[in-house]
Amino acid sequence: MATITIENYLKALYTLNQVSSEISLTDLSKEMNVSAPTVNNMIKKLQDKGWVAYQKYKPIKLTTDGALQAATIIRKHRLTEMFLVKIMGFGWEEVHDIAEQIEHIKSDDFFDRMDELLGFPKTDPHGSPIPDKNGKILEQHYKTLAQIEPNIKVTIVALKNSSFELLDYLNNKKIKLGDTIQILSIEPFDKSCSILLEETVRMTMTQQVCSSLLVVQ
Repeated sequence: MATITIENYLKALYTLNQVSSEISLTDLSKEMNVSAPTVNNMIKKLQDKGWVAYQKYKPIKLTTDGALQAATIIRKHRLTEMFLVKIMGFGWEEVHDIAEQIEHIKSDDFFDRMDELLGFPKTDPHGSPIPDKNGKILEQHYKTLAQIEPNIKVTIVALKNSSFELLDYLNNKKIKLGDTIQILSIEPFDKSCSILLEETVRMTMTQQVCSSLLVVQ
């Protein structure tokens, strides 16, 4: 049975693997905010369990079983976030730390019932896909708002990151998933955008925020 620490490493490896299949000890050390020797010791434990494949000076790779273990933890986390928002009325900016605790509950039945009560959602409150029980995950091929040309109306469907700071900003601006948004013009100097939200509200948005909003036409 995996400990909380092992589960956190698996989740970190899964997250890094979404960006690149070439995961180094340094990458994992930064993600976990621990020293390289600590990471090295944990990788040996994960390798003993058959969850990673690793050779010295080569990238770390999740095995098929390791990827399933990691996806299961991600599933629990994202289902919990959705439950906290949809059933318990938490704000999307409040749920991450609570889900970090609940995701380590071992009962599959607990999370299966949660999934059923929610109506088997495909995404969490931030638009990130929820893996199914077999570890399969819906592939998303969204563009960021920053990649969209002016005067094209799009819909916000997910966030590239779900930091508290971004979520708090979006709350203050009353921006949420499902809103329509359109770039009216782009400032050449700093790439900030004049935007139209829901066809009525005009505002200026930084390039950083535009690069954090995932959209579809």
